[in-house]
Amino acid sequence: MKAKINVDHIARIEGHGNVHVVIEDDQVKTVQMEVVEPARLFESMVRGRSFSEVSYISSRICGICSASHTVTDLLAIERIFGVQVTDRTNALRELLVYGSYLQNHGTHLYVLAAPDFLGQKSVFPVEQIAPEVFDNALELKRLGNELCTAVGGRSIHPITAVVGGFTHEITAGEYLAFAERMDAMVPFALQTVDLFNSFEVPDMQSTGDVLAMYAPDKYAVCDSRTAKFVDAGIQFDADEWTTYVEEYAVPHSGALFARVRATGKPYMTSALARLNVSWPLLCKQAKVAAAKAGLRPPERNPFRNNVAQAIELVDALERCAELCRRLAADEFEGSSKPVPFTVRAGRGVGYTEAPRGVLFHELELDDDGRVVHASIITPTSQNVANMEDDMRMLAELMIAQGADEPAIKLKVEELVRAYDPCLSCSVH
Repeated sequence: MKAKINVDHIARIEGHGNVHVVIEDDQVKTVQMEVVEPARLFESMVRGRSFSEVSYISSRICGICSASHTVTDLLAIERIFGVQVTDRTNALRELLVYGSYLQNHGTHLYVLAAPDFLGQKSVFPVEQIAPEVFDNALELKRLGNELCTAVGGRSIHPITAVVGGFTHEITAGEYLAFAERMDAMVPFALQTVDLFNSFEVPDMQSTGDVLAMYAPDKYAVCDSRTAKFVDAGIQFDADEWTTYVEEYAVPHSGALFARVRATGKPYMTSALARLNVSWPLLCKQAKVAAAKAGLRPPERNPFRNNVAQAIELVDALERCAELCRRLAADEFEGSSKPVPFTVRAGRGVGYTEAPRGVLFHELELDDDGRVVHASIITPTSQNVANMEDDMRMLAELMIAQGADEPAIKLKVEELVRAYDPCLSCSVH
């Protein structure tokens, strides 16, 4: 086979990107994932700004992961100031982050990914094929939107989450109402796992490493400092991320790429990465669903990230229902009102698991609490190098199976969508 596979605009992802694959004599010569978004300069925008403004600015990086950017910035600032928030504030932050999981995973699975497996070019024919499923998917996303609004003050770009706590909190009755709605959506989330597990995907295993937040006793998304590279066997504190993660530029991308500094290997960070690191710590129904789907560590097929996201929907619904009931019962120590703090200079790294994977925010503040330096490392920018390697592997596999050029092109696009990339975020 001799072919040049060009996808000049990858559909059904967030942002703009192109794929170019060159095949000569049945050999894959080059693979390029072009991130063609222009620089958005968020790191420059916050320079010179007060710490009190930073999270509001950085949250504008993304309309889906804005809650994660907000919480990550606040964690960085609190690390500099030496702020210790209450257990109740931590619970609310977890609820806010999980609200964005419900938003993101529901949208990605049903609006962006599902058409791939149903032979459709967009979500609109899917709505005609299975209107009840589509309506439930919209209700799931609506639930995530409303949870973020209740906790963060807005469905996107939260305003109530501030350094040291929250400026507003809903009533016990509202928490209990959310818990009931979460419980009611679990059966649909379980159906979603079964549905995406039923779709046929290529049999391949990524050779890259995986990176995810790690805690010994919890499926952590925003309350651990420890990051874990599985293959390299490395655990590190988020403050030391530059010692273990190497960013580098390539000519064909507006986003920096990333690799494991110690091994030179690319890596994946995602729902699938989280399951590889924290599978035993899933909630009960989510763990049963994962076992039923045959998804347990080690699982490195990037197409299975769709199933991993579906499993996380079950887990998020279970976890959020429990958090809401405990918040309603006032089981968490302390108030969510902002705790007092003293502004001081220093460097701090905030660290969370955004829906698409590990997110780092590094900030340096001066004595007045103004930003001297900022660095934002998004999940997609960390994933693109591994995505390229996986595209090469997929193309080689399909050539060996005798696939033609249109079939390879389609599967390469599906692989990119399985990563659920946010290319606009990647250039930040």
